[in-house]
Amino acid sequence: MQILYMILQIHHTLIFSWSPRLCSIIYPPTMPTQIIQFPPMKLFLLQNSLLILSLSLLLLGYRRRRLLKKTPASHAGLLSPYPFLGILPQFLNNRHRFLEWLVEILSAHPTHNVDFRTPGDVHGIITASPATVEHVLKTNFGNYPKGERTVSMMSDFLGLGIFNSDGEEWKLQRKTASFEFNKRSLRAFVVDAVRNETLERLVPVLRRASEEGRPVDVQDALERFAFDNICKVVFDEDPAWLGGGGGDEFMRAFTDAQRISADRFMSALPFTWRLKRLCNVGSERRLKESIAVVREFVTRVIQSRKKREGSRAEHADLLSRFDEAGKYSEEALRDIVVNFMVAGRETTSSALTWFFWIVSSRPEVVAKVLEEIRSVRARTMSTRNESSTFGYDELREMHYLHAAISEAMRLYPPVALDTVECRGEDVLPDGTYVGKGWFVTYSAYVMGRLESIWGKDCLEYRPERWLGEEDGAFKAESPFKYPVFHAGPRMCLGREMAYTQMKAVAACVIERFVMEAVEKVEEPKYVISLTLRMKGGLWMRVKERELEGEAMV
Repeated sequence: MQILYMILQIHHTLIFSWSPRLCSIIYPPTMPTQIIQFPPMKLFLLQNSLLILSLSLLLLGYRRRRLLKKTPASHAGLLSPYPFLGILPQFLNNRHRFLEWLVEILSAHPTHNVDFRTPGDVHGIITASPATVEHVLKTNFGNYPKGERTVSMMSDFLGLGIFNSDGEEWKLQRKTASFEFNKRSLRAFVVDAVRNETLERLVPVLRRASEEGRPVDVQDALERFAFDNICKVVFDEDPAWLGGGGGDEFMRAFTDAQRISADRFMSALPFTWRLKRLCNVGSERRLKESIAVVREFVTRVIQSRKKREGSRAEHADLLSRFDEAGKYSEEALRDIVVNFMVAGRETTSSALTWFFWIVSSRPEVVAKVLEEIRSVRARTMSTRNESSTFGYDELREMHYLHAAISEAMRLYPPVALDTVECRGEDVLPDGTYVGKGWFVTYSAYVMGRLESIWGKDCLEYRPERWLGEEDGAFKAESPFKYPVFHAGPRMCLGREMAYTQMKAVAACVIERFVMEAVEKVEEPKYVISLTLRMKGGLWMRVKERELEGEAMV
């Protein structure tokens, strides 16, 4: 049955994923047969694809037998790979619940490394082992670049920006970004931007929802907030899409571009997305159209900024700092902007969405956050009013809030999976063989749910695990145990900035509003894009909190 199901899935992938305009299927009620009509060129491509698949499966058989000899039996046999097919049948059965499936198979393995192989020469290791993460992201970093596979899948959307480049291209962007992110002036610019956006846009949107007694999609509001904010930080432009009613086309295009790009990694067979791109059909056509919308907006903003630009010294935005010497082409600047927009818009909004959902059912957590906020205000002799938020130093004192957000990201990391590629043959710390060209994917989502890493209460939301027992101060964990912000030389440069933004928004919202999820579910469904988004949004009822109101959500 597994094999039969797999064959039907491959048939669906190769045939019925094509655009309806290219494939018309007629089912007369009295006829048991089907008539499939393709334009000649598409039919030629499809026939050759099937031929290539058949030959590939035969040729891969010998190679797989050799590789099995190099891979420890316990690792290779955990998923019971099929001859020629690898674990494709299991993958197809669990693609709709991919993260849960990874939790099951990785937690069952003693070293949390499993061999993953499917037809089309797709072979690699999926891991949730801190030792393996440290090995590939730090100890043997030079042998594990992003790699051709990842770069090719993401280049249509991300180009050769900092998150999708290797070698000298990556080093140059990393060096520039590192220098700028460590400047106090950029930090001050970010704090001012998030303060203004919170008070002038986010709070009014939530207040109107409260006054009108209607639910609000908090995920959508946070994504718009994060987009306005990152535009201000990156190129000093304020699109005003939160509360302004604009930007729907761009928001859809940006979200679709991320989702479809990420879906390439989930293809049952690696060449299907390339064929669809070549023929400009289906999801690849939508991706092309979405990327065109994104690029048009970014290019327009870059050109507009250059026209109004006076002395470069007057501009504190990140793009001006990057292009201070004018050494980047317009295309390179566009890639830089898109990469920072992905990082700034998606990661913080994803983290805050899951955070607000979690605490909406935990009044004891909200009570402690409110207590901490009032304590900080008392020490700084500040009061809550219409124009009050929190400064950088005040936010640094909020250790419990820092822990509460970190704990939410442990269970729901913005980036659930990340991948590198092995440049030369290697052996992981547990003895697992990694071949040249293999991928190594690590999952922060799975790692946050492993008892061997976080203890028997690993599935519980408990901010206190991040606080010192004596002083109550926040205590960071090893990034190889908690790779939410990546680790090693590629560790996220904007980590401190992200925490500052998230704490500023969370403190301001919790101090002012009581929030309740419209749907009481054990766990919302997710969508794996470049980040972990909540399927269908996060609809919440909002009620303005009294000045000394109830310490509950």
